[in-house]
Amino acid sequence: MIPLKPVSWQGESWQWHLANAVDEPAALASALGIEVDPLDTGFPLRVPLPYLARIEPGNPDDPLLRQVLPVAEELVPADGWIADPLAERNLEAPAGLLHKYAGRALLVMTGACAINCRYCFRRHFPYADRQLDGPAWAGALDYLSSDQTLREVILSGGDPLAANDRRLARLSEALDAIDHLTTLRIHTRLPVVIPQRVCDALLDWLQATRLRTVIVIHANHPNELDGDVRDALQRLAGTGATLLNQSVLLAGVNDSAEVLIELSERLFDMGVLPYYLHRLDRVQGARHFDPGASAPRQLLQTMRNALPGYLVPRFVAEIPGEGAKRVLL
Repeated sequence: MIPLKPVSWQGESWQWHLANAVDEPAALASALGIEVDPLDTGFPLRVPLPYLARIEPGNPDDPLLRQVLPVAEELVPADGWIADPLAERNLEAPAGLLHKYAGRALLVMTGACAINCRYCFRRHFPYADRQLDGPAWAGALDYLSSDQTLREVILSGGDPLAANDRRLARLSEALDAIDHLTTLRIHTRLPVVIPQRVCDALLDWLQATRLRTVIVIHANHPNELDGDVRDALQRLAGTGATLLNQSVLLAGVNDSAEVLIELSERLFDMGVLPYYLHRLDRVQGARHFDPGASAPRQLLQTMRNALPGYLVPRFVAEIPGEGAKRVLL
């Protein structure tokens, strides 16, 4: 089994882990002792070493492996599974900014991610012309300043914490200066897949902002949450941030009440409240993750019978054009 902290990367920085993620099927096969087809699905393989260390060697059905392994099913067309399932390309706003819901706006900080999740609803997103790069910076801040109805800014991507802390601190200072903003929300998978991302520089700017801070991590399976992740989450909580988790219901990964119950309990043990369980977005290439329409009802009922209400996430779907996520069931 791969040690949790191999000598080859023990003590390395989060930037090192971003640069040295496994991106070749042959390397993944060698590390795990499994056969991997060298497929080109148009969406590359990307797995950082701390996440790889949590995958069970020799098990081609490991639920963490299933989330990151390119498979032939991604190339099979499916009716209704499209490149832009949330119709984000049609939203009118400055480059780098999405304004879907009243009172809050989302900044697409970067197209980079630490890990390429095969079910990602933005796997076909045109980041080259829709992210918050240099020219888009002023336009996005002007938009946020001029709309007095906005209270919350959401940092997204890609993964916003793939951006460096100097840039994030500069943005945080600019948002602090907009009086009508009260809350900064960050949606990120990095503290889970590369816990080393929670470094002193990140904590410094999080503690310095006047904005209430909400950090929404993304874990789908309890095996993603090890001791290093616990330590990272505790450091984030120490800044005063509220910690929430969102998951996606995925066939072969977490379409089991037992798995979801364990995930909720482990999250709570680490100081994180379950927030959303998302219905899979119908993005092209992810049809094989669909658990079917009948699965969620029984799963949620079993969870309600086993857990206190605050540990049962809301099962939701994002419907293009609606004013909020739709709570299902």
